[in-house]
Amino acid sequence: MTRPGRVIAVVNQKGGVGKTTTAVNLSASFAVAERSTILVDLDPQANATSAFGVSSERPHVYDALIGECSLKEISRATQLGYLQLVPSGRDLYGAELELVSAVAREKRLARALAEERGSFEMIVIDCPPSLGLLTLNALTAADTVLIPLQCEYYALEGLAALLETVELVRSELNPKLSVEGVLLTMADPRNRLSGQVEEEVRA
Repeated sequence: MTRPGRVIAVVNQKGGVGKTTTAVNLSASFAVAERSTILVDLDPQANATSAFGVSSERPHVYDALIGECSLKEISRATQLGYLQLVPSGRDLYGAELELVSAVAREKRLARALAEERGSFEMIVIDCPPSLGLLTLNALTAADTVLIPLQCEYYALEGLAALLETVELVRSELNPKLSVEGVLLTMADPRNRLSGQVEEEVRA
């Protein structure tokens, strides 16, 4: 029996912290190491999709979430032989509204990924910069969470809110969910604030 792939959700509810950059480079690193990988772009801004030069036209991840097609049907090849991409697009902005009244709305992505977990060693999810229903789907589907954190004044407040959400998902929806770690981004060792944020995160 094939061991199911490991699902890593790259999450931060704040934009501009290097989340998509982290997801793209992490996925590419796995692929370069010849580990079969699929990157799921769950952000309506579709920056991970455009990073690989893939079209954001439908069908894309939105269609998988509403049950119109499988992830396999919409995944696209990339320039890296071991990396597939599930594209996103602006239509995904409407998914949260459409899924609000759906049955098992928070498990749509988990169900879609269940069909693919045996085909890939690593599954990386680039989440939107919010703690809405799309991110909830990612947390419900994930094994671990990787949190890019910009070294700025209010970063720790946002981190506390995110960790509370992770704990809530763990207790109510996904008991296996764990925090992979916090990745400090845009850190400047010459800057006292960067050092203070690092100390607080390590504490």
